[in-house]
Amino acid sequence: MASLSRRLLRPALFVTAAGASAGGIFYFSYRPRNLPGSEGAAVPPPTYGEGGKFKPPSFPNIKSRVQQIADLKQSAGAASWTAKSRLGQILGSNAPENPNDTDSLDEEAYDLLVVGGGATGSGIALDAATRGLKVALVERDDFASGTSSKSTKLVHGGVRYLEKAVWELDYNQYALVKEALRERKYFLDTAPHLSMWLPIMIPLQKWWQAPYFWAGTKFYDFLAGSEGIESSYFLTRSRALDAFPMLKKDNLFGALVYYDGAHNDSRMNVSLALTATLYGATVVNHLEVTGLTKDASGRLNGARVKDLIDTANGKEPQEFNIKAKGIINATGPFSDSIRKLDDQAVQEIVAPSSGVHVVLPGYYSPTKMGLIDPSTSDGRVIFFLPWQGNTIAGTTDMPTSISQNPIPGEQEISWILKEIQNYLSPDLNVRRGDVLSAWSGIRPLVKDPKAKNTESLVRNHLVTVSDSGLLTCAGGKWTTYRQMAEEAVDEAVNCFDLQPKPVMEAPMVSGTEMIDDGASLNGSCQTHQVRLLGAHGYSKTLFINLIQHFGLETEVAKHLTQSYGDRAWTVAALCDPTEQRFPVRGKRISALYPFIDGEVRYAVRHEYAQTAVDVIARRTRLAFLNAQAALEALPTVIDLMAQELEWDKHRMDVEWTNAVQFLASMGLPKSKLEVSRKDVESGKAGVFSDYERKLYSRHDGPADTLESDLHSKTGPNPLVATESPVNK
Repeated sequence: MASLSRRLLRPALFVTAAGASAGGIFYFSYRPRNLPGSEGAAVPPPTYGEGGKFKPPSFPNIKSRVQQIADLKQSAGAASWTAKSRLGQILGSNAPENPNDTDSLDEEAYDLLVVGGGATGSGIALDAATRGLKVALVERDDFASGTSSKSTKLVHGGVRYLEKAVWELDYNQYALVKEALRERKYFLDTAPHLSMWLPIMIPLQKWWQAPYFWAGTKFYDFLAGSEGIESSYFLTRSRALDAFPMLKKDNLFGALVYYDGAHNDSRMNVSLALTATLYGATVVNHLEVTGLTKDASGRLNGARVKDLIDTANGKEPQEFNIKAKGIINATGPFSDSIRKLDDQAVQEIVAPSSGVHVVLPGYYSPTKMGLIDPSTSDGRVIFFLPWQGNTIAGTTDMPTSISQNPIPGEQEISWILKEIQNYLSPDLNVRRGDVLSAWSGIRPLVKDPKAKNTESLVRNHLVTVSDSGLLTCAGGKWTTYRQMAEEAVDEAVNCFDLQPKPVMEAPMVSGTEMIDDGASLNGSCQTHQVRLLGAHGYSKTLFINLIQHFGLETEVAKHLTQSYGDRAWTVAALCDPTEQRFPVRGKRISALYPFIDGEVRYAVRHEYAQTAVDVIARRTRLAFLNAQAALEALPTVIDLMAQELEWDKHRMDVEWTNAVQFLASMGLPKSKLEVSRKDVESGKAGVFSDYERKLYSRHDGPADTLESDLHSKTGPNPLVATESPVNK
């Protein structure tokens, strides 16, 4: 009897264990989740008060660029005392203390001076400011003017790194993926208006790829754990074609879909810098470091800078010193140039690599589904992603030289287009003329100068300190900017003997007293929960409130909320009336895209935009979406900025020249680099020669007419002009 019971019990236990395991896997895969951005706004939208009076939100202002520069000068003490005093008289504020007061001068020096306003530098400034440190940031060009605006626009852990970690049994690769997945969650939580989850498809050509990639994507889900967004899933051939109709049907077995994040990189960068400013950081763009200063013992104690906006205005640039206890070099590909200001003989650590991307019309991909080709002809990976209504394809990975605005090579563009054609339907003719813009971003791969093998590249990022005290943070990727910043500030606190402290008077970033943004700021790193400017009042339905109050177009309202969050209220209020029945506000600067006049004014007044390129490339993304459209919008942008910044004709001409030259790095045809403003305003900038039409035009010439539409079988076609080629 006992033997019979054991024989019956054993299978029952096996069945129970199998059922419990299957149930656990099922629950893990389909458990309820709070997706980033799906929650309601932390701060509700403004409402109508008594008597039907609308109460718009009231957001804290940031210091002007003039005030920020005055603060930088004040750090050097006596040298800038006179200038600070004069500014105080102009602004009606109190004059500074006696410049000969040594204790006062020590207090005026910054704890940290960050050189570089990209993702890493801006992240460091925010981290330091929210630890109660006195921090300044200077940037030679504009926030995100380099690599930080030229990314693939993904916030991802890296499925290809995970594959390498498994096959090569590489724990460092595994740790890199794990760290990036954690940072991805923080990224989406702190800036839900600028980032979103994105399903990405892996097409399967062979049956055996299904279990292989299924195991890989499930492992990716498992590593994400509580940081996960959604679970990966398998699509049959028919469902894959339904989700991505542009796919090549031949040999398609099915597809696997996994989730990663996507974001608006330069606007994220600008938001980091502006949020740091609200927390007390001094942040100035277009301010170039020309030298580093040292004390009697040879330790760094500041930098010499000059204002490049003076040069643009045709004036002698003002130069002055900034004093700081510690200096952080966060200049990405240009890290070695700053390191050589410290020590001319220093060994270079940057191994620059060019990553070219192209932008195609939105009809090449579904609006909410990306695609990855994990095995291109030369073993590289290509992403094919919807972004801002268009489609991004890239990237390449080639050694390159360092330049400020690198121009994408035709060879790299052709390679990307060829690879795209391999997995798209043969019905789609991917043409060079479909490339609306193209750019090359320089990825700063780094070598550790203290490693035994100084030629080997660091897999992630590097934080190193020179003998004189220059702290350099380089390498890494957008997704892990926050972790890089945390490690850099931790090292700075130790190296420079800094004293972090709680932020006692935190700004009301949300514009209300409903949220205490300083509650968690106890002197330690808290940037994983510091919401960026615009995040507090954002929800996926905020655009409806904007439409109802300002009479905006739906496309424009959605764009504003997804680019500015709750600050979209201010942007919309800065728009001129259209003098039409609808839309009531929001004059487009380009008929093809939802960018409007209020954004230009907001960029100048609230986001430190100083040049036309700042606006067309990094406050709006027009140059990245369509170089020709950006050229055609330039007259409007320059006129609006001239009104705000009181530019004279000389400065407007300088802006035109600089902007057109910049657009060359965005894929603008060479023949358009000499066009004048008059040519653009008269429509001549859109005219192509026959040769250029084959290369750059998105459509054929307007000469073809279907045979079925011809009423006369012989003679000239009456439906087209007599000078058209079809009638010759």
